Amino acid sequence: MSRSARIGLLVATIVGLIVAAATVGTVGLHQVVDVMASIGWIGMATFTLWSIGVLVLLGMAWLAVAPGQPIDRLGWFVWARTTREAATDILPFSQLGGLVVGARTLAVFGVPQPVIYASMIADMTTEMAAQLIFTLCGVAVLLLVLAAEPVQQGLVPLALGGLAAMITLMLLFVFAQKPMLRLAGSLGARMLPGSVAAMAAVREQLDAIYQTPRRVIAAFIFNLAAWLASATGAWIALRFMGSDLPLWAVLTIEALIFTLRSVAFAIPGAVGVQEAAYVLIGPLFGLPPAHALALSLLKRARDIIIAVPALLAWQVGEARRVVS
Repeated sequence: MSRSARIGLLVATIVGLIVAAATVGTVGLHQVVDVMASIGWIGMATFTLWSIGVLVLLGMAWLAVAPGQPIDRLGWFVWARTTREAATDILPFSQLGGLVVGARTLAVFGVPQPVIYASMIADMTTEMAAQLIFTLCGVAVLLLVLAAEPVQQGLVPLALGGLAAMITLMLLFVFAQKPMLRLAGSLGARMLPGSVAAMAAVREQLDAIYQTPRRVIAAFIFNLAAWLASATGAWIALRFMGSDLPLWAVLTIEALIFTLRSVAFAIPGAVGVQEAAYVLIGPLFGLPPAHALALSLLKRARDIIIAVPALLAWQVGEARRVVS
């Protein structure tokens, strides 16, 4: 990455942190602090550490589809996934910014760029496939619950619509991978020297990944475990709030929330969408609106605790490379 590009990325991230702070302010910083206090420092520490464990699973999934990368580099991929998630969660450029930051993090460690981008594509594919399985289970349970709650039938179109949108996004992502790479190479050939070779290298690595099914299966399993672990983290947080909601109910709620967040990917952190979804879906499974909103705010607090220090640490590293 050129010096000017690094400076531009740093400036964009600084602006993003400022906007993210304003976004948290709209949610209500005092409310976030109050929720953290309600479960105590032990509860907050447990919830945060559990979430870090989920990041380890996500790093393992990414490493699984990275050709030529030994297991002792797991820490690199966990850190790259952490910065990627941090940017996705709190910066205004959301998913795209997360991918750029995650790729940049791995590139600094010396991982070849074709491996980075090919493995990222494969990782995102298996992550979406795992989420689809998780979501299908959640929608199935929701339909069973709604069968006994006719007054809430309006949620059926919402749930099925979210599922359909997610399936559409996944199919587009899976089947458009190679055509989009070819298109990028063709366009780049007219503007950037060497871009055709770069795209060809990415396609070559992507072919190598898909020709090794055990890599793809391992990434899928790790990503599915991460979805389940993340949902279980919400159950743990609710236990510290005094809720005795069963694990299956929390897994179902989280599967639906994750789906709505994915569909609302253009909104940074799904601010507003996440809170409304919790209040709407939670009561169906016996989760009071107050606890549902508190859980959403607790996740905001978790994002601040993990994401902000991760981005600041990444910023410091990038700044050092700019001045060096």
